[in-house]
Amino acid sequence: MHKYMRAVGFSKLESRKRLQELLTETIINADRRAVTRNQENQILGEFCKDFAKGLGIAVCGEFDEDERFTYEYYFPYLDGSGITSYEDVSVERHADKESFAGVCDDIKVGMSLIFYLKNKIPYVKAMAEDLLPVKGTSLTLSALSVSGTIMLPIKKDEQQVERVKQASATRSSLMAAARKGDEEAIETLTLEDMDMYTAISRRIQKEDVFSLVDTYFMPYGVECDQYSVLGEIVGMRTAINQITEEKIYILTICCNELTFDVSINIIDIYGEPQIGRRFKGVIWLQGSINFPESCV
Repeated sequence: MHKYMRAVGFSKLESRKRLQELLTETIINADRRAVTRNQENQILGEFCKDFAKGLGIAVCGEFDEDERFTYEYYFPYLDGSGITSYEDVSVERHADKESFAGVCDDIKVGMSLIFYLKNKIPYVKAMAEDLLPVKGTSLTLSALSVSGTIMLPIKKDEQQVERVKQASATRSSLMAAARKGDEEAIETLTLEDMDMYTAISRRIQKEDVFSLVDTYFMPYGVECDQYSVLGEIVGMRTAINQITEEKIYILTICCNELTFDVSINIIDIYGEPQIGRRFKGVIWLQGSINFPESCV
């Protein structure tokens, strides 16, 4: 059973038989279907069905010569809103099945973002037609969570907010210069990190860590597309699973200047989410590459 099925409203799905019935329902009554040929001339299919607005299950597999579909794997998904990044994305196939991981080097985070690619069919089509790399793409990230906590925000006045924005803009420009090999920018960033470490080490003796750290985005565990995050809630809505009637929170969070949606079951969240408060939890990061219309 997929660990993150509860994040789309299937927390009580326990039997293998019920899961197979659910996957069959997804294939037969899919809201979206996509088919393409890969480089090995195999016909790949993907069936997606929403069980709440923007939340659902995708079933992936392959068609044989008689046009019979063979199920290979499935995954729950959340359709994200907006554009998270305009940076270039590289894609690598997973070793065990015809699924893909995306990698985005966004300077706002300061590390490579690795995510599970949701819309693999347009990528496989572009790869089969030798159209890679595709220019002019953007990235929409989303995430599923099975454990989260709501935290109060750090109180800041307008001057502090403005200083944080200016410092962030300056750091982003330094990071961009450092990526191009600017030694002065690299030295400045190193000195800033040392000063920050010294300041935090001094203040942590008397203050709580979450009053010092406003937001973070860190790898979690051994799986490369799972992260521990702390971010401000900038938008929220609720969704009801049509079959189980379980209530799901869809939180739009801003984390290290990245904005993306997170889905979490109401039974898995501690505290009451509100705009302005912070979400702290472990997420499974998904992403959709927004290809130009000519490539879709």
